[in-house]
Amino acid sequence: MTRVSVFNSPHMLGFDHFERVLDRIAKTSGEGYPPYNIEQIGEIGLRITLAVAGFTMDCLQVSIEDNQLVIRGRQAEDDPNRIFLHRGIAARQFQRAFVLAEGIEVKNATMDNGLLHIDLQRPLPETRVRTVKIEQAGSNTIDGNALGVSKGK
Repeated sequence: MTRVSVFNSPHMLGFDHFERVLDRIAKTSGEGYPPYNIEQIGEIGLRITLAVAGFTMDCLQVSIEDNQLVIRGRQAEDDPNRIFLHRGIAARQFQRAFVLAEGIEVKNATMDNGLLHIDLQRPLPETRVRTVKIEQAGSNTIDGNALGVSKGK
């Protein structure tokens, strides 16, 4: 089955990398462990909270890889002398990834009662306007600054 691209409009230039991000998200969206919440904290703050009961801080790793926030968990090996009659608490390793928009910063990560909180900050976007100078045909070159692009206010 072929997926129709939502970014194939001739008015949307340079968005092909979004296509790859959407494919990556689709592959990881079926994962359900560990469960998580995403909250809005103030005007520019976000918080991701993962339920990681049974994991210590030493068993968890939070990293930023390209534009992804990646959380990995791996518990230490069980004591071979322990005999479980029922094992309902998950002890498996996991990897959970979140794609970050450009400009989002990871501020900190804290553990509290089996919950891993990761605070993010999304700066407010600045409005940028540029004016492109129109020149007579044949006078512009492609050697850097000779294209007539100037910054406006």
